[in-house]
Formats: sequence, structure tokens, C-alpha cells
Amino acid sequence: MYEVFGLGNALVDTEVNIDDGFLATHGIAKSHMTLIEADVMQTLIQAVAELPQKRASGGSAANTIFAINAFGNRACYTCKLGDDQTGDFFVSDISASGVGVNDNAQSPGGTSGQCLVLITDDAERSMMTHLGISVELGQLEVNDEVLGQAKQFYVEGYMAASPSATAASVYCREVCEANKAKVAVSLSDVSMIQFCRDGLVEMLGNGIDQLFCNEEEALAWAGTDRLDIALQELKDIACEVYVTLGAKGSIAMSRDGTHDAPGVVVKPVDTTGAGDIYAGACLAARAQGASALDAARFANHCAAELITHYGARLQTISDYQQLRAQFR
Repeated sequence: MYEVFGLGNALVDTEVNIDDGFLATHGIAKSHMTLIEADVMQTLIQAVAELPQKRASGGSAANTIFAINAFGNRACYTCKLGDDQTGDFFVSDISASGVGVNDNAQSPGGTSGQCLVLITDDAERSMMTHLGISVELGQLEVNDEVLGQAKQFYVEGYMAASPSATAASVYCREVCEANKAKVAVSLSDVSMIQFCRDGLVEMLGNGIDQLFCNEEEALAWAGTDRLDIALQELKDIACEVYVTLGAKGSIAMSRDGTHDAPGVVVKPVDTTGAGDIYAGACLAARAQGASALDAARFANHCAAELITHYGARLQTISDYQQLRAQFR
């Protein structure tokens, strides 16, 4: 039995340090995620072929589920991969952490998704993503028995980019609502709000338990430049809303009120995955009895630690456990 059931893209992340000139040359939007076709991905991979690289299983929700599991809440991940070396690497890498992966994750005849994470000197990351067969993720990949036993469902907003993945997200939410399990959604990226809003609206239904976003996404969702207005609109969507504010920390909004959770001062080297570990730490803490504010404080603590390292995850499970032990 898994406490948390995750749904999202399965991507193998390749991280490379580049300069702003590289982004300009290739017309890449800095600090955002951009969906690209296979030929564009191949061009970019060739362009960085001579640079040092780091590879890991990834995808936004996968990183969050990894963190939830590492913090002590048994979690599984439902995804779709090709029956190729990239898919083999993903399953082997994430399974080694103890995260369960659906048995039918790998399908013949498709190419596994990849994400090229381009990191500039200011620690900002620009993600170029080819979803591959992950875009075909659907209800067939969902194990009803495992989902039915879960206490929490978590899904990334990136699912809104695919009709079948959106439908699978809605199905999982409805099952969890019927079972009185909690539902959490991340808005994931401004691009999802700009281009896939209808899918997000379907995923959110008549409201969810927990919503995660950053300040830019909150403002974009509400169509305003005032965060107080955006918070009021988000409050109508979820019982709990967590808005990350970068170095300033985050805002936790729940039935207990709206609280500012101060940030932790660090020198960032790579912001990749900060929002993912924030959501994972927050959900794990809430499941273990922390208040919304304390969960946000813990999540800030974890995100601050992560961005002092390269990569979307900490190196080992014990690193996550040490973070939990250090938090006061």
C-alpha cells in the first residue's frame, strides 16, 4: 500500500551549464519550460555534446514524489516511457530510491521523454522538454487498486498539455474524491496557464485540497499584477494554497489564515527542482501532522538547501532525512 499516488511525465533530465549567449543563439526563453519536438531536442543535444553533463530520472511530479518518499511517506509514481535505454534508466534510477513505478510504464514503439536543463551563471534554469511517449500517458496506465488505497493524490500541471493525461488526472481526482483521499495539484509553469488553461480547469474540478504555485504563476492565473488579488482567487480553488516567493520564502493559506513563511538566506547555484522539493516537503510534513505554516517553513528549508547544489534532487535518501532532522 502506498500513501501517496503520483501522476506525471517521466523524463530523463540532462543538466548542462551554459551562458546567456547560448540561450539567445537558440531562441530559448530563459527561466521557463518550453515543449519542443524531437528534431529540436536532437539539435540542442548536439550543441551541448562537448560540455559536462549530469543525468537523472526526473519530471516535476517525479521529483516531488521522490522527496515525499524520502521524507518517510511511501509513494508510487504512474508514468509512461518507451521500451528503450532512456526508459530503462528512468525506471532503474527512481526505483532504487524505493518509489514504486507502474508495471506497464514502458511501452514498445515509443521514445522516452527527455528534458534538457540549461543552467546559467545566475543559477536560473531553462528547460527544453521533449515529452516523447509520455504525452500518451492515460487512464490505462493507472492501477485502480493502488490508487484506491492511497491517502493522497499528487499531479503536476504539465498533464494539462495532453488530452489523455488530463483525462487520467481527472479520473484519479474523482476516484480520490470518492474515497475521501486528498488531492494536490501544482500549476507547474506559466506556459501551462497561458496555453493549457482549459486542461488545468478540468484537473482542478470543483476544488482540491492543496494547490502549489509560484508568484508568477499565481499572478498569471488571476490575470493581475497584485498578489493579494491572486491569493483571493486561488483561495476559491483549494482548501490550502502554497505560493513560493523565491528568496522571500512562501505564503501558506489555509483555514487557519494566511501566513508568511520566511525564506532561508543561501547562495544559490542551481534552482532546478526547488518548487518540486517544496511541494514534496510540504505534503510530507502535512501528512505527518505539521500545520500549514510549519509545513511551508520546512518546505522553504528544504528548497533552500537544494538550490545550493546542482541537480533537481539531493544526492541520497539520507540527505533528505538529515534535512528533516535538522529542521527546527
